[in-house]
Amino acid sequence: MKKSTKIAFPIIIVVAGLLVMMGLISLKTDPPKKTPEVKTKVVETEIVSLQSITSKVTAYGRVVSSQPIELYAEVTGTLEKGDIPFKASQRFSKGDLIIKIDDRQVKMDINSAKSDLLTALASVLPEIKIDFPDQYPIWQNYFNSCGFDKKIASLPEAANEKIKLYLSRFNIYKLFFQVRDLEIQLEKHFFYAPFNGSIVSIALNTGSTARTGSPLGNIINLEILEVSVPVESRNIGWIDKKQPVTFISSEIPGEWTGHISRIGSDIDDLTQTIEVVITLDNSQTSSLFNGVFLNADIPGKKIENSFSIPPKAVYEDSYVYLIVNGKLERRDISIARRETDRTIISSGLKNGDTVVVEIMQGVTPGMPASSKINQTENRGN
Repeated sequence: MKKSTKIAFPIIIVVAGLLVMMGLISLKTDPPKKTPEVKTKVVETEIVSLQSITSKVTAYGRVVSSQPIELYAEVTGTLEKGDIPFKASQRFSKGDLIIKIDDRQVKMDINSAKSDLLTALASVLPEIKIDFPDQYPIWQNYFNSCGFDKKIASLPEAANEKIKLYLSRFNIYKLFFQVRDLEIQLEKHFFYAPFNGSIVSIALNTGSTARTGSPLGNIINLEILEVSVPVESRNIGWIDKKQPVTFISSEIPGEWTGHISRIGSDIDDLTQTIEVVITLDNSQTSSLFNGVFLNADIPGKKIENSFSIPPKAVYEDSYVYLIVNGKLERRDISIARRETDRTIISSGLKNGDTVVVEIMQGVTPGMPASSKINQTENRGN
């Protein structure tokens, strides 16, 4: 075989194979292309019902007594036990003797002063009997009523200037006021509870010697409790002072109410908040403790013809999504107020609209959507 024939034969085989392959490819038909299926997105929605919504201000504060009192000794003596143990955390009722200071010495001083007064009265009575017999029974009865086991009564009114002169000459007025002064000192030996409350701390134990000015302890009034809450200055204008405030606690079970008693007039430099003080209803304070923290829902002004939705359903503070004829539609809205758990919309929605209340990502207006209705009764109040 010639050399040229050997070279051409493989080439012919390759070319023939290519021709056969091309022929087979030309006989193959392309499969029909599938049209992509558009899925309908199921989203959480609410049906718009415009109404009057009461706004609210949420705050957090600590329960404190409206009347903390520091006890100091005004006299000197040994501390003695009262009606209750003088111990920290001890509760007491109004009128209970919390503690007393040894009063034996002042009682002796009172009786000594009364003795001087009676001596002076005994000296002036004969002169009154002679010069003013009609006034004598009055002063004699007063003399007889003075005793060493009871408080001294007020002096009778002098009928004329001459009787007053007699009384002054025998130091009746001076001696009378000395007795009264000592009786006031005697009262300072006893500490009676002015309200229902609790002993917070003590500085001296029973049996210790107190001196004038010595601190004895601290008590608080448990009848009137207050909650002081810091409120952002921008929210102060929304507060309705006439409406009751509702409290809950994450520490103890229960729900409590109160009313706003006062609002501060200055802004805290660090937090830019204003103090709002709320007095708890007296009938509900028995289950609370001084110092516990409470969450406060403060009612605000009403917003008419409005609707509230979760904050997550509002985009760029300017629009929401609706479902209209089975498709998503973007709707511009106006916001009346933003709160922690809701956004109150004042315009842009109308009764019967189906508004989307979940976060929408990767969607465009016109996309098919169907709704899953939620209840809105809690946010609308």
